[in-house]
Amino acid sequence: MTTADIVFAQPDRLRDHEQDARMIFWALLVAILIHVLVAFFLAAFSGFFSPALPAPEKPVELTLMDLSPTSASKNSAFIETEDKNAPEPKDKTFESNANSIGASELAAAGEMPLPSQAGKDRPLMDFETNQYSLDSKGAQAQQKPASQQKSAQPAAQPEPITAAEQFALLTQKSAAALDAAAASSQAQSAYRRQKEKTHIAGNITNRGISSVNALGTPLGRYQKIVADSIGSRWYTYVDQKRDLISIGTLHLQFVVDRSGRIKNLKVTENSSNEAFASVCVQSVLEAHLPPIPPDVAQSLPPEGLEIEGLGFIIYPNG
Repeated sequence: MTTADIVFAQPDRLRDHEQDARMIFWALLVAILIHVLVAFFLAAFSGFFSPALPAPEKPVELTLMDLSPTSASKNSAFIETEDKNAPEPKDKTFESNANSIGASELAAAGEMPLPSQAGKDRPLMDFETNQYSLDSKGAQAQQKPASQQKSAQPAAQPEPITAAEQFALLTQKSAAALDAAAASSQAQSAYRRQKEKTHIAGNITNRGISSVNALGTPLGRYQKIVADSIGSRWYTYVDQKRDLISIGTLHLQFVVDRSGRIKNLKVTENSSNEAFASVCVQSVLEAHLPPIPPDVAQSLPPEGLEIEGLGFIIYPNG
């Protein structure tokens, strides 16, 4: 065989390779088409015979509704007023421990339902300036008269009353009992918180000593008892630890339950130090509060009286 013969024979081999490659290509193409058709039919018939999947549900929308009884404290802000035996105001702007008729020392100069007056720029809302005073000796037990000491015979026991009579007596005199407790507390204590006249621009037009339109309510009187009980202790503890605490503001929130106990006490803000926080917390926890009267408790949530944002402030230079 010559070299020319070998070269001449190469095109036949190339032709055979091309045919084999062409057959492999068509075989692969047919196989791919068969797999595609099988997959299509499986998808189609599986969806036909299998039950349809349920449509995805919408996210549940939670709507919060206030189902607690209507409370006057939620409708009117509480403000402490002096008990001056004022008549019931026509405009019941605030809720308080006593009735108050709005009056202003200056002409109306703002939009708030407050009197206009000159004073210091303070976060509180005080209408006068006075130093604080603590408990007096009026709370000490008094000695019984000699005529009572000589009597050794026990008094006659009253006749028992029925449960219905007890309930009626309780509901009729709950407010009166609270007033008596507040009056007794006032008589036995000379406590008065420190006040510093505040600069206010209000819309009250009636001229007179600064005051607001406030309605005295049983809830307002109970809030005054809470404030006095905490405040009288707070000034005492601040005096004892004045060298340890620094200037600043602290806010607390807590709940007074129906038995008068403090619960869920939390510090929500403190720009002072830990010593000041300790004084404030101690003042609240050691407050001796009477039970909430039934007629007041009816207007409150089941948990009791919620106190939010009770503030304690130490100013520079006292």
